[in-house]
Amino acid sequence: MARNVVISGGGTGIGLAAARVFASGGDRVLLLGRRAEVLEKAGVPGALTYAADLSDVASVRGVVSFVEREFGTVDVLVHSAGGTGQLEPAVSTDDPLEAVAHSWGLNFRLNLLTAVLLTEGLKSRLASPGGRVLFVSSIAAYRGSGNGAYGAAKAGLHPYAHDLARELGPRGVTSNVVAPGYIEETEFFGAAIDPARRERLIGDTLNGRAGTPGDVAATIHWLASAGAGHVTSQIVQVNGGAERGR
Repeated sequence: MARNVVISGGGTGIGLAAARVFASGGDRVLLLGRRAEVLEKAGVPGALTYAADLSDVASVRGVVSFVEREFGTVDVLVHSAGGTGQLEPAVSTDDPLEAVAHSWGLNFRLNLLTAVLLTEGLKSRLASPGGRVLFVSSIAAYRGSGNGAYGAAKAGLHPYAHDLARELGPRGVTSNVVAPGYIEETEFFGAAIDPARRERLIGDTLNGRAGTPGDVAATIHWLASAGAGHVTSQIVQVNGGAERGR
């Protein structure tokens, strides 16, 4: 039976790869993102699209109303939206504290608040039993990200997912986190990654290669399956062994 799947950040990278996997299995997919033109060019057969800033309450209410009209029930909710602010306008300041406040506020808004608002807005619409909520975190939640802000924001998804699993468990709904390591073919590193950094990140793995969006999408798809019905409140790392055991 076809499921209703909502994917934030569905126009590029991991979100798009996940959308293609679900759609190829016959599921109905809704792609969410801020850039309408990117969503329209995603090319996922049969997918619906809705452009919205998921850190804005009014915009999330618009998403919820759209989902109610088009889907009714949400079987799978995937949170892939995030980043470090690559699409945000540059902010110039000579005040180092203002710069820190901006960076941390931005990262928490993009990576944590978006996921929380969308989840809370659609929580009553999750299929009961059988609903799945999946968050895309990062290896940075374990080892930092250079300035701390991105990793801290992603780490904030973990306790929220655990609390959600506890809350929704009686309804037969699972809540899990997927934490990727270095993934190529996404917008995260901009036009290109420094070759020395790429070599170091791949060197951290045990299988000697970078991850792909497809690697993460396959894990998300399995966690959304009936076979993973007894898997909840877990953080699944997809990083070739670069970080493990926690």
